[in-house]
Formats: sequence, C-alpha cells, structure tokens
Amino acid sequence: MVDRHLETVSFSHGAGPDGADTTGLDEAMRYSLLAGGKRIRPVLCLATARSIGEPLEDFLGAAAALEMIHTYSLVHDDLPAMDDDDLRRGKPTSHVKYGEAVAILAGDGLFAEAMGALATAPAPAGRVLEAVSLLSAATGVEGMVGGQYIDVSAQTLDADGLRHLHSLKTGRLIRASVEVALALGGLDEAGREPYRRFASLIGLLFQIVDDILDVTGSDEELGKPRGSDERHGKVTYVSLYGLERARALGAETHQQALAALAGADGETDDLRRIADYIYSREQ
Repeated sequence: MVDRHLETVSFSHGAGPDGADTTGLDEAMRYSLLAGGKRIRPVLCLATARSIGEPLEDFLGAAAALEMIHTYSLVHDDLPAMDDDDLRRGKPTSHVKYGEAVAILAGDGLFAEAMGALATAPAPAGRVLEAVSLLSAATGVEGMVGGQYIDVSAQTLDADGLRHLHSLKTGRLIRASVEVALALGGLDEAGREPYRRFASLIGLLFQIVDDILDVTGSDEELGKPRGSDERHGKVTYVSLYGLERARALGAETHQQALAALAGADGETDDLRRIADYIYSREQ
C-alpha cells in the first residue's frame, strides 16, 4: 500500500514556458525514494491509524511524508562531508549517481515536499497543524538533525550519551511516525501515552538491532558495506556493551515495547508485528 502510493508521487511537471526544466531533480528525488527499504516509518503511521480506528486512505499522505523525511536524511547522511558512503539499499548513493550538488538539492526537495504532503492531510486544520509541528520538531535541532550533529562531531559518549544521541537521530522520527497518526486521528492525551512509550522503545530497539547487524550482517542484507560504523569510529551499542550484551538489551527492549501496548485501547496486532519484525531482523 505504501509503495503503491509512493510510485504515484511526482515532484516536477517538466519544462516550464521559459524552458527551465527540473525533471532531473525529480528523477534524483524519486531514485532515492523508490530504492526500496523497510518502510518502517510509514507502516508505523498506518498501523497506528488502524489501531485507533481511522481509515488508512486518509493517512497515506502522512505516511509518504514520513518516508520522504527518512529518505532525505539518508541522502544527506551518505554525502562525503557526512558518512561518505557509496552504497545505500544495494544501489549507488545519490551523490555517486547524480553528483553532490544534485544530491543535496534532492534531499532539500524531499524535506519540503514532505511538509507539503502532511500539510494537505484530510483532517481538521488544528490536527494537521499539530502533526506538522510534531514532524518539524522531530527533524530539527532537538531531533534528527541534532542527533546527526552529535554523531558527526565525534563527541565522546557514555551509555547515557549514546542513548540520547539515538533518541534524537533515529528515535524521534520513529516516534513521530506514531505521534503524527495520533494527532491526525484526534486521540486524547491519556489515550496517546501507551503508543508514545511503545514508539520510544521501538526506536531504541531499531538502533540496537542496526548496530548488531553492522557487525553480523552481510553487505547484501544491509544494502550497504558492513562495518561502516567501526570504520567511521562511531560509538555503538556493540562497541560499548559487546555483542552479547547488546543482544540481551535488544531482547529486553523488545519485551518492554510489547508490554507498553497493553495499555492501548485500540487493536494493536499490527504494531506488535512491527516490533517483532524489527527485533527478528537480527535473529
């Protein structure tokens, strides 16, 4: 459902009356957006919408927005000034295929188009405004971009610092994937709390599993070179705790995430399956 909707997304109408043409930028944006991937964030959004009894069709724009934001972050993370990676999702990264300038613009464009897609969600204006505010906060200095800054500035981190880094860089957007759906659906504050706790925990779980796979997975499984974290000298859950302790922490976090859903009023089977999938990637 998510992939079908993303296939319909177009960012350019071709050449204008003056001959100026942005189809090359459209191609670069779609190249990264449609390159595959797990689609965890849009699927989380739709699963949350289903859990609170909302029609999924009304949330496809929000789901697409979340995937656009995630994709933009990957395009920029892969740049030579950041992680300098040449492979993403098994394909050449955007800057390798199109050049650095176009890759930067493609990331910028995906961010802007994401906000536009969310702003036109079919929900009351107050709910849409809250959803846009949540997503912008999740991607800003107190969210994904702030986490990336901590990461690239090579700060010395202890366990608490590592968890804070990933709560910003990875966790905030995963949490926003749930929170945006809750906002658009108009769920009251008390009803949101179990979902928020679940989202925070699977954000942590996702990063723990990613760190483990960077050590144990193959290039084919990862869609990028194995061991890139170690090559870049990054602190990870594996480098900090060791492989077995990281695995135990992942198992514990998985169970905590499932337990958090016990307090939710809606049907949570899809959300539980997502948590199981994230955890099982390392098994």
